[in-house]
Amino acid sequence: MSTVRELIKISHKIAREKGWWSGDRNDGELIALMHSELSEALEVLRNHAKKDKLAEELADCCIRIFDYCGARRIDLQQAIKKKIKKNRLRPHRHGNKKF
Repeated sequence: MSTVRELIKISHKIAREKGWWSGDRNDGELIALMHSELSEALEVLRNHAKKDKLAEELADCCIRIFDYCGARRIDLQQAIKKKIKKNRLRPHRHGNKKF
């Protein structure tokens, strides 16, 4: 099983090989592309598509996030561990929020 760090390294390497990093890339553009993958996942749900199609769109979002973290040298694996630890200490529904 690959670690998050390994998936970041692989995702960014493939993106570079495919020419996505041949020039400068804007952070806003890259985050918008992550968002677009989530929008595609929402459309999958709206269209009653199969779970494998939903999983594919969610994977696309993760790959874009991993690629970004590889390019910007963000230690996402450590950030995830830290955030999970923080979430364990939060109150039920983070203070009874509606959603």
